[in-house]
Amino acid sequence: MENLGDAYGGRRWEGRDPRRVYAGAALGGLGALAVVLGLLVVTTPVGGWLGASDLRAAEKLAGTLGGLGIPAMFLGVVAVLPSSRREQVGVLVGAVCCLVGIALFQVAYPERWTTGAETLAFETAMAYFLGAALAFWFVFTAMASFRTRNNPQGMVRLELTRRGESKTVTVSREEYQRYAEAIRSDGGKNTQVIRELESRAGLRADDDTDRDS
Repeated sequence: MENLGDAYGGRRWEGRDPRRVYAGAALGGLGALAVVLGLLVVTTPVGGWLGASDLRAAEKLAGTLGGLGIPAMFLGVVAVLPSSRREQVGVLVGAVCCLVGIALFQVAYPERWTTGAETLAFETAMAYFLGAALAFWFVFTAMASFRTRNNPQGMVRLELTRRGESKTVTVSREEYQRYAEAIRSDGGKNTQVIRELESRAGLRADDDTDRDS
């Protein structure tokens, strides 16, 4: 398993802007903070400190904070992870739908929520649910793609040691079977297999350089 140094080191910025990654992490943190703050508004005196003195006002503020926090966290995830343009646009569209739901919530709650001639609870819930589901799906695909890239299935790791130096080379199962069959069949192929693996691991290049010098 890779440590934090590997995960956030310089080689991890390949194809990504570090500023975007830091901005995404900040956005995700703010989203999580908004969700927690929304819970505190309706369960502690925090609502009164923020101007929501009565229960309805506290519920409206809590719903708004929580509603904004969830899509913010989704946006933060796709900004931090290596994600495709399709995944980024998908999460952005989902977040916009969530914002539509939040705007409807501002209009509907509490007067036109579940009482009155024209209630908007269903429309509000559907707009937010569809947006959150869409955003979550593309966040899920981004996380699955990231995990697959870092933990490729069907790969075999071989550790090679030469003159006290050890290096690891990753080969497919088909390549591994080909190497194993070549070694079992002998016929002078052992040296060829070893040279090929050492070349892939960068071990022979170092030795050749030493001999040339």
